[in-house]
Amino acid sequence: MHRLCAGITLAVLALFSSVNAFSDDSLNDPATALVIVDIQDFYFPGGALPLVDPEPAAAAAARVLERFRAGNLPVVHVGHNTPRGKGFHDSVAPLPDEMLIFKDEVNAFKGTALEFWLREQRIRRVVICGMQTHMCAEAAARQASDLGFEVIMIADACATRDLTFGDRTVPAAEVHAATLATLDGFYAEVMTADEFLAAYP
Repeated sequence: MHRLCAGITLAVLALFSSVNAFSDDSLNDPATALVIVDIQDFYFPGGALPLVDPEPAAAAAARVLERFRAGNLPVVHVGHNTPRGKGFHDSVAPLPDEMLIFKDEVNAFKGTALEFWLREQRIRRVVICGMQTHMCAEAAARQASDLGFEVIMIADACATRDLTFGDRTVPAAEVHAATLATLDGFYAEVMTADEFLAAYP
């Protein structure tokens, strides 16, 4: 029994050592991918479902995207598989060599090739941003974590909208904050774009 316990302890220590070794201060390891979720035209003013302040969120996402492109690191653009959803916002428009994933569900992993592609590329860490914070972005972060990926969520590169529950309206800022609070430290490390770019120069 003592040998079994010792073996389990060593295995756990080895696991944490490997995770900590990967969580360094560099993005030069190609095992990190950026996953941009649903930053599409219909979430912007004039669209079918405009969010609250999507423009600053898209601008923050564009800054993170620029960092990944500068480092020649993997980028995945996820979008709703509907006629209205096909248009990615100009601020994060995909390049020809970047991966496109179209989905029919809230969860970007469900019924798509996203997990297969990440595994094929030997990705271990995903950086997630997008729309809506409390729906598709959150679902992607939770699923990625459950699948064993290290997850970083870019807080100010996500946006959402006011919600109603019964006779109460929940402002978008509260929806956004509550969602990120539930993710932080459990399913993801939540950072702002500035914090991310400073931590991973």
